Amino acid sequence: MSSTRVLVADANSTDKTSEMVMSFRDRLNVSVIRGGVPSVGRNQGAAQADTRYILFLDADIELADRSLVRRCVERAQNKQLHCVTTNILCEEGTWLDRAFYAVNDLFQYLSYLHRPFATGMFMLFDRKRFWELGGFNEQILFAEDYRLSQQVERQRFAVVRGGVYTTNRRLKKMGYLRVGWLFLWTAMNYWNEKYFLRDHKYWADGVPRA
Repeated sequence: MSSTRVLVADANSTDKTSEMVMSFRDRLNVSVIRGGVPSVGRNQGAAQADTRYILFLDADIELADRSLVRRCVERAQNKQLHCVTTNILCEEGTWLDRAFYAVNDLFQYLSYLHRPFATGMFMLFDRKRFWELGGFNEQILFAEDYRLSQQVERQRFAVVRGGVYTTNRRLKKMGYLRVGWLFLWTAMNYWNEKYFLRDHKYWADGVPRA
């Protein structure tokens, strides 16, 4: 919708992100703001938002279902939820890529039994609760989205089916075993604040630019 405000956090990208974003100004209420590592860019955007809900999306995400955002907002409103996410798809990847994200979705559903989590690929947050939790911890360079969403009570969290498409760029760059082990080790250290404050070299190949 043209009335929906869209904030794009850009950290001095070299792929003309700002120019491409601003080319949509005739159709969207869009702005480019200062970015950085994901936690910084997301907090910068959240600080400028004035709506009840904030939707965080990664740069390489595409909605698989056009009704997804509406259904997530409706679920959040009807159930008084604080955080809503969806399943992750990798349509253009190999069978291994699709299997990797299928396992991620399985773990996400199983997390309902203990501590549910969402990723920054798609995370709809109640703005008031977001700031009550302190927003994204900007000292955390990896899994800041996981760490924040874990603090949401189970009864205030939901996964709405519909999905978003992502790329296999990170898997190809780092390798399946390394990424899988890093995510598993993160889940096993959910209670350990010091673990999240370490530099896990997730962005060793460069800080994300958008």
